[in-house]
Amino acid sequence: MRLILVGGFLGAGKTTLLSEAAKQLASRGSTVGLITNDQVPDLVDTAVLARTGAAVREVAGSCFCCNFKGFHEAVCALAENGVDCIVAEPVGSCTDLSATIMQPLKDKFPEYALAPLSVLVDPIRVREVLRNRDSALHPDAAYILHLQLEEADQIVLTKCDSISDAERGEVVSFLRQEFPGILIHEISTHSGEGVKPWLDSVLAAAPAGLRVVEVDYDRYANGEAVLGWLNAVVTMRWIGGLSANWRGFTTDLFGALQAKLREEEREIGHIKALVECSTGVLTSNLTALDDGPQVYEEGALERLNATLTLNARVQIAPDEIDALFRDALKQASYGRVAATITAFHCIRPGRPVPTYRYDSIVA
Repeated sequence: MRLILVGGFLGAGKTTLLSEAAKQLASRGSTVGLITNDQVPDLVDTAVLARTGAAVREVAGSCFCCNFKGFHEAVCALAENGVDCIVAEPVGSCTDLSATIMQPLKDKFPEYALAPLSVLVDPIRVREVLRNRDSALHPDAAYILHLQLEEADQIVLTKCDSISDAERGEVVSFLRQEFPGILIHEISTHSGEGVKPWLDSVLAAAPAGLRVVEVDYDRYANGEAVLGWLNAVVTMRWIGGLSANWRGFTTDLFGALQAKLREEEREIGHIKALVECSTGVLTSNLTALDDGPQVYEEGALERLNATLTLNARVQIAPDEIDALFRDALKQASYGRVAATITAFHCIRPGRPVPTYRYDSIVA
């Protein structure tokens, strides 16, 4: 069984790549399994990936590295269902994956065909964070981003269709200088560019987990702790007329959230929303203070009853993101939506305590 880990910072495009990878792997004859990961349940990614038709397992409550048993149980459950290729997506604020996941897998479960560790990075993060250009991201959160790339077997530059050819060349050149010897892929999941070559590389027999980096766990812990973590589920009924406008509601909800965060200069890791009704689905994703959300629809969102699942990872205290979300929901709902929060989790991630941590490479 092939096991592919896809890491990367919040908003890098991991879930979008997993969705496309699942489709392409299935077209190649593989039986595909996907594993998502989060600090708390009610994850948008899990619901989105379930729509690919692949088998999906969610490891919630802690990151893979701090719950290796839960991660391995998810792998085993998928294997027992006949899956022959698994793609797993760790928490976006997680690093030290080579020492805590890759090396233990090689040591304890050599029967798995372990693919090179792929780490995704958004060109905006490269420009603003790694190149120190007016980033609002906390230095310890930026430290996590740098470590993720430093330990990668392969770096995957995502969203290449969102930048000019000249800027793309500058970003790739910078990554090659900053992280020498690491293979760099350039992809756009929306256009499909580069996805097939990346898949070919992680499906080929190749060494994996080639780097174990030194990690300051105090900085790592603080880099996670500066982020407020919110997952919410809301049942909704349209009361503003005979025809629902869930796209307009979602646009207004994101606009209210983004305006307040921009006003206070609070960096966004990501804000994801999934709106589902019996006739269609809408997904929305926001990964930067100054960019608009990406919105995608499937089917017709015309029913008056719908469910909203929202995940926010923002550089703000939990009580503040709690209040901000409730205010934005009230503002977007006013006069047209009766909204009831049915599940709610708002936390600050705790200090990472890995189940295993290897200091050297397992051959």
